[in-house]
Amino acid sequence: MSPITPPLARRLGGLTSSAIRDLLKLTARDDVISLAGGLPDEQLMPRDRIALAAESALADRTRLQYTESAGWGPLREVLAARETARIGRQVPLEEMFVTHGSQQALSLLAEVLLDPSALVVVEDPAYVGALQVFRAAGARIVTVPLDAEGMRIDALAELLGRGERPALVHTVSNFHNPRGVTMTPRRRRELAELAERYGFWVIEDDPYGELWFDRPSPEPVASYSPNVIRLSSVSKTLAPTLRVGWMIAPNAVCRGVELLKQGADLCGSALTQQIAADLLADTDWLVAHVDKIRRVYGERARVLVQALRERFGDRVVTTEAAGGMFVWVDFTDGTDTVDLLPRAVDLGVAYVPGEAFSMSGAHRNSMRLCFTTSEAETLQEATVRLSRAIGE
Repeated sequence: MSPITPPLARRLGGLTSSAIRDLLKLTARDDVISLAGGLPDEQLMPRDRIALAAESALADRTRLQYTESAGWGPLREVLAARETARIGRQVPLEEMFVTHGSQQALSLLAEVLLDPSALVVVEDPAYVGALQVFRAAGARIVTVPLDAEGMRIDALAELLGRGERPALVHTVSNFHNPRGVTMTPRRRRELAELAERYGFWVIEDDPYGELWFDRPSPEPVASYSPNVIRLSSVSKTLAPTLRVGWMIAPNAVCRGVELLKQGADLCGSALTQQIAADLLADTDWLVAHVDKIRRVYGERARVLVQALRERFGDRVVTTEAAGGMFVWVDFTDGTDTVDLLPRAVDLGVAYVPGEAFSMSGAHRNSMRLCFTTSEAETLQEATVRLSRAIGE
């Protein structure tokens, strides 16, 4: 008798691997200039300063123990003080929750806030990690478009006017991944007002807000309403390997997340949380460190945008890249970036087709380019190779 193979959960049936993660496997060749990944530059990560903080933490054996599910207390205090200054209102410790990167916060929040088939509104194009989370939660996902001022709040209001009642709305408010745009202060206020009028949650996903180049990011959406849950992390400013993210949410939400986190991993790493607390509390050093990242990324962003516009002219429309890590390119001549990709990789340059960020297969004439891990000359060469691929 043949053994019967046990089944997997039905929820896996609608899930697919991230197209971006799969693409990174194909573009790992040394001869390929990859503008596909959304990675910070490891050469700018403060390895030596992290080592000092780790040595300090390891000097005390009691710090090798488990920590609280909500996060190591001193780190939560540092984060609460920083976010209080950012949001403009006092953030109490019970509303500050540390997670294993902000992606875990998003995943746990989906379990706390969403029942099966609940309506979730996301931006189009959307952050792929959010789509994966909401699909896994069994949500019904509806998109609203983006423009140069961020989420189209008028489109969201129209959806609400038709009787749709979302459980939550997800937005990457600053230097959007993948679109690169930043939501204007007016739209932030309007989004918060709609959240209170119709009684839905807003998840403000903000991993890039500190990476502004010319002027600081606007006040967070969370400044305007308690219905807004704010997420961020140290992955883009310190190092992804620390896996330190956080959320600011009402106490009832934090306690729900705490219950689920206890079942998932009990608690995060007390060691990496201590390292992060040490670095974040060292204000003078941190300001200089983040300023350096802004200078380097800002120069690379300007070089890439200029090279694209000089080489392609009115065949493309690009974002200004005022911060963050990405440039979004729309081809006006019908170039299909999905069909183009194999030729581009053969000629030594990689990007992410816009379709990877779409719920409906749209954005085939668009691409996302990441400028953070390549120096200016390499970015210019990447545009040359892209032009050759299009020419062929």
